[in-house]
Amino acid sequence: MQHKNLKQQISSFAYFSNDELELIVSKFIPHSFKAKAFLQKQNRVCSAIHFISEGLVRNYYVRNDKEITTYLACDNSFISAYASFITQTNSAENIQCIEATKTLSISHTHMQELYRDVPNWQIIGRILAEKNYICMADRILKLQAVPAKDKYLDFLSTSSTKIIQRTPQIYIASFLGITPESLSRIRKSIS
Repeated sequence: MQHKNLKQQISSFAYFSNDELELIVSKFIPHSFKAKAFLQKQNRVCSAIHFISEGLVRNYYVRNDKEITTYLACDNSFISAYASFITQTNSAENIQCIEATKTLSISHTHMQELYRDVPNWQIIGRILAEKNYICMADRILKLQAVPAKDKYLDFLSTSSTKIIQRTPQIYIASFLGITPESLSRIRKSIS
């Protein structure tokens, strides 16, 4: 089942023959993580991109002893500390499971092998990079230019139900760049 969803996701981005698809999924290793476990720790090189088969995770960094959530992801999503993964330098962020999570993970080495051996795999790499860039650009714009209530309403309209319902409010507030108290007031005002 885990590989079926991965195959569907990959096939939605580019065409692959059955043999290519089998080779691709063979490079993804299944992992299970408990709640609060780390897929990636800050100041270590990111060695994998993870496809979340089931679960809920967040990217965050620590500044002045405060955790700043930068990304939330759940079922059928890819997650990584992309800058670290691409450059193979230390990561500025952590990736932590909010709840028990199952992933299929591809190493940097296997990613490079697929770039070499499966020409259309480069499309996947480009799409992942584009999605990451768009997500970051959108986040920066919203943090700087969008009022708190509008950020929250946008979050409600664009995030999966699982992320909205199962992510602790403190992480959502951090992700939106507002205080938990402000988020509480906003939630009360729209209910």
